[in-house]
Amino acid sequence: MENTYHCEKSKRMNLHVINTGYFKLDGGAMFGVVPKSLWSRTNEPDANNMCTWSMRSLLIEDGDRLVLIDTGIGNKQSEKFFSHYYLHGDHSLDSSLAAKGFHRDDITDVFLTHLHFDHCGGAIEYDSSKDAFRPAFKNAQFWSNKDQWKWATEPNPREKASFLKENILPIEESGQLNWVDVNDDRTTNVFNNVDVFFANGHTDKQMIPIIKYGDHKIVFMADLLPSVGHIPLPYVMGYDTRPLLTMAEKKSFLDECADNEYVMFLEHDSVNECCTVQHTEKGVRLKDAFSFDQL
Repeated sequence: MENTYHCEKSKRMNLHVINTGYFKLDGGAMFGVVPKSLWSRTNEPDANNMCTWSMRSLLIEDGDRLVLIDTGIGNKQSEKFFSHYYLHGDHSLDSSLAAKGFHRDDITDVFLTHLHFDHCGGAIEYDSSKDAFRPAFKNAQFWSNKDQWKWATEPNPREKASFLKENILPIEESGQLNWVDVNDDRTTNVFNNVDVFFANGHTDKQMIPIIKYGDHKIVFMADLLPSVGHIPLPYVMGYDTRPLLTMAEKKSFLDECADNEYVMFLEHDSVNECCTVQHTEKGVRLKDAFSFDQL
């Protein structure tokens, strides 16, 4: 699942889909106030009302830079912790990198959309003694922003279980942490061909990368839009701290996606890697869903 184009400076830019595995979350929690009779049409639950979700990262190869967006859940938590999330599948971060010809030591930058454990857990690992933690990407710079960092290190009771200190504090202690500037502009540039905008409904200052990729704009949707099943505006996760704000952010951005034919890269949709949307009489709705290599 790889696409390539040549940018103006004749440096090859590649985007690689990196599958880190699958997990399960309660369907009701993932769709908030929407009844099961509706959300189950797109996300079929198991007998325990759990739905399968991917933890899909994106690797940007641009010149000498190799940027990994999000890292999945990692493997250092306890057996009891993992038992709540039913990890399954044959994919892992390392095997997916290897399939593309890379190793984690090749990564120059790890961009964390936010610091919930399923997005940043793979950023930190045990050291060889298994009694301390270290960055899992020893040659990489890590990117967050000060507002989300404060939110994660001084968590509110609603999100406390999603912000695990062992995933977060060792990044800062390593000296490899960098800050993305938060300003009043809607978007800010981070890397060549990569801008981000900040969405606050799910968690404070979640960063959504927008990648200029040839004639396309690829948007890494993170938890602003977990799956195609979340396109209708009321379909908002129970995990979101400000659900009404999520609805407003979704409406604004989905309108922009429909107007400009953005390709939305879906981190958590277990079936669809990408989608586009269109305006309809019922609002913005799914236009096409497809794998990344069909671009």
